Amino acid sequence: MRGYDEASYGDGMADVYDDWYAAPPDTDACIAALAALAPQGRVLELGAGTGRLAIPLAQRGLEMHALDGSAEMLRRLAAKPGGERVTCHVGDMATDLPPGPFDLVFVAVNTFFGILEPAAQAGAMLGIAERLRTGGYFVIEAFVPEQDADGDRIDVRDLSADRVVLSISRTDAAKQQAMGQFVELRDGMPVRLRPWAIRWALPEELDVMASASGLALESRWSSWAGAPFTAESSNHVSVYRKPS
Repeated sequence: MRGYDEASYGDGMADVYDDWYAAPPDTDACIAALAALAPQGRVLELGAGTGRLAIPLAQRGLEMHALDGSAEMLRRLAAKPGGERVTCHVGDMATDLPPGPFDLVFVAVNTFFGILEPAAQAGAMLGIAERLRTGGYFVIEAFVPEQDADGDRIDVRDLSADRVVLSISRTDAAKQQAMGQFVELRDGMPVRLRPWAIRWALPEELDVMASASGLALESRWSSWAGAPFTAESSNHVSVYRKPS
């Protein structure tokens, strides 16, 4: 997508992010699972957004660091109650990781797929591994791709008497990429565009990247509550560890 960079998604979504993506029902389970991996430890969240996870983890006593490509997202994080407990870093997950060591690095809700090239994803994994303490964890939450999904789509995301939000997307299954726009049309107001783009990877591809970076898969669940991962699972939480 021409003109798209690491800040485009966050800058475009920051003003509506908390309204459009209210805390999912598994948020408490997610926080509990992450806190159990690094009790009282030093933790880095990648693509932290407005702080749905970083703030409550900091409130549990963890030394929280939050990285996001959008300064506006992090400004909103810092302005929330408890946001002052989180150290914020503006930067790209693939190239701007803050110095370690960390006991835990995690990336939630498909955000790792915001790195748009396979080589950059592998490089990011290596950078993460280098910043983990021995015995530290890297956790990634992501969807399991449907390999036959391809082509263009237009869907209605929201509809009211004076406003419509369209979701327009293009998927290239061969390149494992999808991109799109949320197009907001409001009576009497300029059109608002909110772009997004991803490059997905299968769980097995993530395992190869992790292994090449010196990380070992310790467990894989289909939910933050620890439900078993099966061939039918549409989501995965993968826990990698830096061995001794």
